[in-house]
Amino acid sequence: MLSPNGLLLLALAAIIGLIVLIARFKCNAFIALMIASLVVGVGSGMPLPGISKSFQEGVGNTLGFLAMIIGLGTILGKLLAESGAAEVIANRMVNLLGIKRLDYAVMLVAFLVGISVFFGVGIVLLGPIAFMLARQTKTPILYLALPLAAGLSVAHGLIPPHPGPMVAIGKIGADTGKTILWSIAVGLPTALITGPFLARWVAPRVPVAIGGLGAEASGKAAAPRPPGFALSIFTMLLPVLLMLVATAADVSLPPENTVRQVADFIGAPVVAMLIAVVFSFWAFGTHCGLKGGEILKFTEQCVGPAASIFLVVGAGGGFSKVLEHSGVAKAIADLAVQIPVTPILLGWIIAGLLRIAVGSATVSITMAAGLMLPVVEARPDTNRELLVLAMGAGSLILSHVNDSGFWFVKEYLGMSISQTLKTWTVVETGIAVVSIVIILLANAVI
Repeated sequence: MLSPNGLLLLALAAIIGLIVLIARFKCNAFIALMIASLVVGVGSGMPLPGISKSFQEGVGNTLGFLAMIIGLGTILGKLLAESGAAEVIANRMVNLLGIKRLDYAVMLVAFLVGISVFFGVGIVLLGPIAFMLARQTKTPILYLALPLAAGLSVAHGLIPPHPGPMVAIGKIGADTGKTILWSIAVGLPTALITGPFLARWVAPRVPVAIGGLGAEASGKAAAPRPPGFALSIFTMLLPVLLMLVATAADVSLPPENTVRQVADFIGAPVVAMLIAVVFSFWAFGTHCGLKGGEILKFTEQCVGPAASIFLVVGAGGGFSKVLEHSGVAKAIADLAVQIPVTPILLGWIIAGLLRIAVGSATVSITMAAGLMLPVVEARPDTNRELLVLAMGAGSLILSHVNDSGFWFVKEYLGMSISQTLKTWTVVETGIAVVSIVIILLANAVI
């Protein structure tokens, strides 16, 4: 096995090599991620059979959830566009808010939706609206897509009941209710600053044409008549409503209660998305004058382009798992614990370094919480709720090629690696930095 410093250098070399393979030699991203994973595994001294198993585990863990969500969400987004519902919603937003405030509106909707849905779900649900708004108002797509992604990312990283914050709450013994209140107080201004403000600075510097899976799912409407605004909003947000029902049942009812079990079943992200898609066959299909054959054609058309996203996102998860199992994450964590700073800032640093090393925000905050538990027990004056948020903020920093979310955003918006690093990576880093500044100020006040 390599020394800790050797592992860090190996991980850095693999990431640089991955970028060079894709950007310079135009290697397929899926193949390049597999090559980088094998290099890290062999170079770190992992048992050879374990390298492929780790990669497969990472792919399976990532796609076991995301593949179904992306597939169902893409179908829902395609019918949203083909029925004319996306155009109906976009027109109403333009009329109510005007063009100048659309980025704030998109960010706020994404933040609220993101509280109850996973990042990928939010992207495929709201993405068609952003693309339709960009087309109608002649606005560069990044002016709307980056605030949308920022609102979803902040909610995913900071606000329970998302898995990362919930695991951290359990590990260090924070109060869930207080954490939720603090997460909204910290998350909303963070999303405002890093969404619209930062997007307005980044977007003019990185021109991005409308493309990618988002463009495929938001073309010109084909239905003879569009649905009404209320039905369009209800159908689009149906998965969110079902997940909120499950969350409310979890908070108010005991685990053995039958109502809670039913609510948890229909509120599971995959089931909720399936229910919404089946409902959309009527709401965005036959109700709008589309025939069964046309609905089938649209569902088949949109799933095909999503296949490349499945491969790349899955390989990103595999690369992340190999980095974790190779010992890179532990080497970084051991190094970070020696840094002499306050527990809240230390939690942010550890989660941030783990995020840079292994990519996954959930893995980063989970590992950071375990490492911070002895520190919290030795420092009982630490505000545990703010520590959870600090680790959540750190787990979002510097999204790059070992993060499956990086590839998801890249492919959905049709960007190159360079464009994604200059836009999405900057926004994610901004979220992490702005969040910790607000958290440290709140900690100083209380």
